[in-house]
Amino acid sequence: MSSKNSPAHLQEATGRWWRATCRHYQLEEHHVRLLTAACEAWDRMVEARQTIETAGMFFTSRFDEPKAHPAVAVERDSRLAFAQLVREIGLSDDPPDCRPPRPGGRYEGRT
Repeated sequence: MSSKNSPAHLQEATGRWWRATCRHYQLEEHHVRLLTAACEAWDRMVEARQTIETAGMFFTSRFDEPKAHPAVAVERDSRLAFAQLVREIGLSDDPPDCRPPRPGGRYEGRT
């Protein structure tokens, strides 16, 4: 796949961002794959957001309980995946030491 042509399955705006990113950065093949995955996550997030706007964030279960629409989890997971992939590729202008610290596990510091 040439860096001139974005993957055909991406939304138009996402494809433009994919092409602009390929022009602006010198990406190796594995970076292009990560970029494509980030774009797919973005498109999935946008689609989930549109579904939520149409169907609503909650629905009532058969037991008359409010439940979150499944698209809420898709939107959240896709947003997180996008952010992680962009960071993994190194597209952020922030230096690595500006990232928030990783949360420690419950066994951290134990010997």
